[in-house]
Amino acid sequence: MTKIIIAPDKFKGSLTGLQFCDAIEKGIRKHVPDIEIEKLPLADGGDGTVEVLQYYLDGEMISLNVNDPLGRKVEASYLYSKIKKTAFIEMAEASGIRLLSNEEANPLKTSTYGTGELIKDALDKGVEHIILGIGGSATNDAGMGMARALGYRFFDKDNKGLLGIGKDLQKIETIDASGVHSKIKEVNFEVACDVDNPLYGPNGAAYVYSPQKGASSKIVMELDNGLTNFNEMVKSQFHLDLQNIKGAGAAGGLGAGCILFLGANLNSGIELIKNEAGFDQKIKGADWIITGEGKLDSQTFSGKVIRGVLDSLEDQKLALFCALVDLSETEREKLKVDHIAETSLYAKDLQDSMQNAGKYLEMAAESFGETLKVKG
Repeated sequence: MTKIIIAPDKFKGSLTGLQFCDAIEKGIRKHVPDIEIEKLPLADGGDGTVEVLQYYLDGEMISLNVNDPLGRKVEASYLYSKIKKTAFIEMAEASGIRLLSNEEANPLKTSTYGTGELIKDALDKGVEHIILGIGGSATNDAGMGMARALGYRFFDKDNKGLLGIGKDLQKIETIDASGVHSKIKEVNFEVACDVDNPLYGPNGAAYVYSPQKGASSKIVMELDNGLTNFNEMVKSQFHLDLQNIKGAGAAGGLGAGCILFLGANLNSGIELIKNEAGFDQKIKGADWIITGEGKLDSQTFSGKVIRGVLDSLEDQKLALFCALVDLSETEREKLKVDHIAETSLYAKDLQDSMQNAGKYLEMAAESFGETLKVKG
């Protein structure tokens, strides 16, 4: 019997990955009702990741009041699976740029303390595995705020305690780890990180990302000097050079902070999700893998989810279902794809395509199912 794996990204703004799976299955089964289908929705660590992990972890959302990037109380949530003893925490929930107005955004003054509070809550619940999504940050504190919420203490040259905000990077002289949360050593921390920026310098956290977080050119230089100082201090005290570890500069240096303070591994978001799904194992023996995203263009195959599917492909046939296909004939010919479906061809216009994405996806899948029936 033909076996099909449905493993899509979301259709941004119209369908979740699971809704995509359901529409495809419904369409195919109209012609081949007994076909074997397994749904493995994917995500890249950004938008839509919580829903996908909830599907695999069978978890619940935990909400609590934590500190926002400026130290004000805000309600934030994370995904917790008691059965799998796993939590998925998005730092943007507590430390995200979306929590600040344009006037408030200033990475000299912001902190990841609230993210640390979410981690502490998960540790107190006895989790053994924490996945951290670090996109959308308002911060450039190298994770000092997060670490302070977990018991680390930071001091300047006069042995005065520091808050762990961005401007403290230039002042830091020593780190005291004596009061750190005892569970940190026992937990497997994984960080979904899809950038490879170094910690400081022209391609580092401050120069590349802090202007989007409200930093002027003067502040950018100040933060970059601070990150340089932070790394020199870490080299001196911990004999660890964070500068060129891939992803150290992610989320205002939180990538580096997760390595130093949590002993975390940084991995691409799609690889982390594939691991949770048991993807590589489950696709063995499949005849077809169906994947897709909103738009198929020249960037798709260097993108995250579809690239992740391609990396796992062995001898399975590949079908792509997308709302819009924007490829030249030459680009189409280069693709090693066995079936491409463009759902917008069924729609009157873009608005119709977005509003009725599920219906048109089902229609495209029905057409695909008909070809399977003929071949089968």
